[in-house]
Amino acid sequence: MPWFDPRHQETTERTARVYAGFEVLHTAVDFLAAGLFIAGSILFFSESTKAAGTWCFLAGSLCFALKPTIRLTREVRLASLRRVDQLAAKAPEAPKDLDPDGGRPEGPVPHLTRRRGSPR
Repeated sequence: MPWFDPRHQETTERTARVYAGFEVLHTAVDFLAAGLFIAGSILFFSESTKAAGTWCFLAGSLCFALKPTIRLTREVRLASLRRVDQLAAKAPEAPKDLDPDGGRPEGPVPHLTRRRGSPR
């Protein structure tokens, strides 16, 4: 399964929410980095604010370094979710309507909500 390309992966409601959340975070860090670089550029015009501008450039650079970390974390999280869904579907006590490709039936899954020792 190729990473970093959602077209080659099974999508469930849960994985779509996780993907969207990470995309929002990635975009926010992008805007923050751009804003810091703009502020650093403006602060660099004056000799008295060059030090602050330098700090803005450093913080913006750290934001740019954070972006691939966010993407990799997203992919690891999505792979983990898909693996758990696939394993749950293959379990012998899995409900008959649990889709092995990662989909879940509506409502609670009976074998996961039952207390230990309670009758089936």
